Amino acid sequence: MFGISPLGWVHTLGSLPAIPLAVYMFARYGRIVPRSRPGAVYFVSMLIGAATVFLVAHQSVSYGIGAATIVLLVAGYGVGRLSGLGRAKRFIETVCLSLTAFLLMVPTVTETLRRVPDGHPLVTDLNSPLLLGSQASLLVILIIGLTAQIIHLRRQGKTAAGRHY
Repeated sequence: MFGISPLGWVHTLGSLPAIPLAVYMFARYGRIVPRSRPGAVYFVSMLIGAATVFLVAHQSVSYGIGAATIVLLVAGYGVGRLSGLGRAKRFIETVCLSLTAFLLMVPTVTETLRRVPDGHPLVTDLNSPLLLGSQASLLVILIIGLTAQIIHLRRQGKTAAGRHY
């Protein structure tokens, strides 16, 4: 079905939970929260998807997306354990993990449009206006979302700093 190999299904189904978890955390907290139950499942799901892409990818860009996702995922989940970064930790964590969600959605949207409906996909050409528009929309959502997250984090920081005086 959909021209997906058994290993491709492991990749797809392994990473699939990350999508609703990211949506939930963005809606509830305004960001991906690594030290939470949904955050832990998001990490595992993203790691499965990013690691298995090396086994199923057919395009070289997929390897770059997989590697970047793993680096950003580890950085986003690991930065909270570092000392000496102060408030910058939350900014780095938020940006890194938002980028992982973006890197998940670009190939998800691309592959969905190229495979659905089965046998007669909506997109057959990588330069399709529908595909390029969808990818551009994801980029706009990323830019607006990161901007809103950074503004929110800065306001939280100013409010917290104001309470100390």
